[in-house]
Amino acid sequence: MSAVLGSASIPSQPVVPAHLQTFLALDFGMKRTGFAVGNRLMRTAQPQGTLTAEGNARFEKVAQQLKTWQPDALVVGVPFHPDGAAHENTVRARRFARQLNGRFNLPVFEVDERYTTTEAQSYGARDADAAAACIILEQFLRSLP
Repeated sequence: MSAVLGSASIPSQPVVPAHLQTFLALDFGMKRTGFAVGNRLMRTAQPQGTLTAEGNARFEKVAQQLKTWQPDALVVGVPFHPDGAAHENTVRARRFARQLNGRFNLPVFEVDERYTTTEAQSYGARDADAAAACIILEQFLRSLP
């Protein structure tokens, strides 16, 4: 089952089955990918670090985190221009989300991640990528009924 969305925009309230309780969020970047974990019950997330890898090595590191955290589903931040238009990194993040779904057979949900890194930096985060993943996941959790 894939929850990856193909349209240009991301709906504000994704349909997330109730049995999906734990999530690992990824703030995709070409060289660094921040990640955070959280759960539906508490609707909270915790930044966990940044994976520094590219290509297939990135997926090996994601696999290690999946083994550690055993999430029910994944959440991927997808960047957009301020006006909501897609750009090159939008396409890359969505491809990454599809690849995660294909490789790990977990539901993948997309979240509009505009300004999350800027927000994380404004909080003084030492690891802005992990903090951005945390913000992405908290935004996703808040959108759930």
